[in-house]
Amino acid sequence: MDEAMQKLIGKAEILIEALPYIREFAGKTFVIKYGGQAMVSEELKNSVAQDIVLLKYIGINPILVHGGGQEITLLMERLGKKASFVDGLRVTDRETMELVEMVLVGKINKEIVALLNRHGGKAVGLSGKDSNLMLAVKRPPKNISVDGVEKTIDLGYVGDILSINPAVIHTLSSQNYIPVISSIGVSEEGEGLNINADHVAGELAAALNAEKLIILTDVEGIMKKQGDSTTLISSLKRQEARQMIISGEISSGMIPKVEACVGALNSNVKRTHIIDGRINHSLLLEIFTDQGIGTMVI
Repeated sequence: MDEAMQKLIGKAEILIEALPYIREFAGKTFVIKYGGQAMVSEELKNSVAQDIVLLKYIGINPILVHGGGQEITLLMERLGKKASFVDGLRVTDRETMELVEMVLVGKINKEIVALLNRHGGKAVGLSGKDSNLMLAVKRPPKNISVDGVEKTIDLGYVGDILSINPAVIHTLSSQNYIPVISSIGVSEEGEGLNINADHVAGELAAALNAEKLIILTDVEGIMKKQGDSTTLISSLKRQEARQMIISGEISSGMIPKVEACVGALNSNVKRTHIIDGRINHSLLLEIFTDQGIGTMVI
């Protein structure tokens, strides 16, 4: 058997390995949180778009949720505003909220929709304001300790989700569209509220009875020792994850990702995953291979 034929057979074997997963997940909903380097690198952006369009064509319903923290921060810096974060959440005054909506809804959302469409999908952009998809309320001021001194921080226009009204998502998915959702909620007074995209993904996964919540990030997954990839945890129970947050082993921007996973699991989402979005076709590797990548929170 020549080398060319062996390569062809190797490709067929990859498809055979994927077959049980395709059969198991057909008709199921996956909520995918898109962020980090996968939203910056042109190569990775195309890789993610191809993966999502493929999922749709084989009968899975992908729902894409995105943030855009890096671009928001860059715009703020260009305008002379300093970004401030508390436990991974952006402190958002009224002017910053306007910038957040401009970047997330007016720029990033449309770019993602255009990219998915270019790769053969039928994508539609949404925010929480569309059809009152995400009703939210302002998060109350938070007490934090700075150098042993207690301070009260008002996060401003940062929201917590009150309810998800998923009818518009069901309608779009049933008509073969791919919903692309920016992490902007709406208050009962009609104000836009900045909601952490990880939390949005977790709440949507719960409301949609999703099979999986998958969060793309810029690290290999959850590690026992931060920054040490040799301590990567491939599977983590939700109770252990909570304890790691309390002990400080999980900190900063990883906190809302893990909280999203735990919240989704508590609402009967079957599996949650935090995976390295810097790897080409990371979604396909996680979903359709026996080994998988990243950390599964169960």
